[in-house]
Amino acid sequence: MELERRPFQGVLNILDFNRHFYYYGIIALLLLLATAYFLKLPAIFSILLIGGFAYGLLMPLIVSAYVYDFSGYYNLQWMDEFVENKSASMSIVNINAGFDETSFILKDKLKNAELEVYDFYDKELHTEQAIVRARKVSLLYPDTIEIKTDAIPTDDNSTDIVFLLSSAHEIREFSEKVTFLEECFRICKPDGKVIMVEHLRDFPNFVAFTIGFNHFFSKKVWSKAFKSAGFTSHREKKFTPFMSIFEWRK
Repeated sequence: MELERRPFQGVLNILDFNRHFYYYGIIALLLLLATAYFLKLPAIFSILLIGGFAYGLLMPLIVSAYVYDFSGYYNLQWMDEFVENKSASMSIVNINAGFDETSFILKDKLKNAELEVYDFYDKELHTEQAIVRARKVSLLYPDTIEIKTDAIPTDDNSTDIVFLLSSAHEIREFSEKVTFLEECFRICKPDGKVIMVEHLRDFPNFVAFTIGFNHFFSKKVWSKAFKSAGFTSHREKKFTPFMSIFEWRK
């Protein structure tokens, strides 16, 4: 059971899973610099190119190191505000998208909880290279069940907490989001809840990831999806400027 994380494990994962973007970026930069050289463009053009590409390639890694390696995200201390009694017996579900870094930690923090782990990765639908590579190195929690987003194999009104930790954004289509969240709604007890942690498509993440922030979804989209699925009340707390914790209840 792996609980201890290696130094810079978060940023190294990001770099490994998204290495194709860095290859493309470096190749594009070299081509543009070569074009500028042969066209004898002013030196300031090359300086701006190098600065822009350096920002676009390095800033996501800096922010990822901050969020995943130095903020305490994987300590789950942020969970204290959302799970009042961590020693209670409860039924919890953790759902990932083919890369699971949290199930062992959740079970360690919530020792008396009954934990079910589901993986909604679908190689036909979720084809991004990053998630394909992530799945190959993911540490599989025992008895993890592969599911479809429209069918969670848990009884109605049986779950205290559904955790969606940096995974739900991999569901790209809005209609699939709603269908998936309807399943989360169905399995939650009347006083149950979903705890979701996500980057948002907002200004801080644009500063961090530039056009890469389009991989995430806005708070407005998530709110519409949860409400469409039947959830009625929620609260949000920022965990660093770049991530939000949402708690949605029936």
